[in-house]
Amino acid sequence: MPYKPKRPCSHPGCPRLTEGRYCAEHAKEAARTYERHQRDPETHKRYGHTWRKVRKAFLAEHPFCVLCRRHGKLKEATVAHHIKAARHGGADDEENLMALCNSCHSALHARQGERWRNQ
Repeated sequence: MPYKPKRPCSHPGCPRLTEGRYCAEHAKEAARTYERHQRDPETHKRYGHTWRKVRKAFLAEHPFCVLCRRHGKLKEATVAHHIKAARHGGADDEENLMALCNSCHSALHARQGERWRNQ
């Protein structure tokens, strides 16, 4: 199956071709800018160093997507999803987490109507 053609980096004046929105150099810069200026400070506090450690350990213990396994597929889990959202008081313990792949995680939030709503 053919790949999509690469496109120019979205950073002004960058001639590099990329598969995503930004080339590797400018993707890091865009992420830093988002974290610093656009992301809610409360969200930044919830998903800091402690969360990254919990997420890494959880995904090591649960390597496959829960929703894909229900449909008989084995797909690597890349997201530790809070069943009860952290912003609503959900804890970072194993009972409140679910291992998901990116596509299942996006579909789950889209079904819940959270995709384009300000949270």
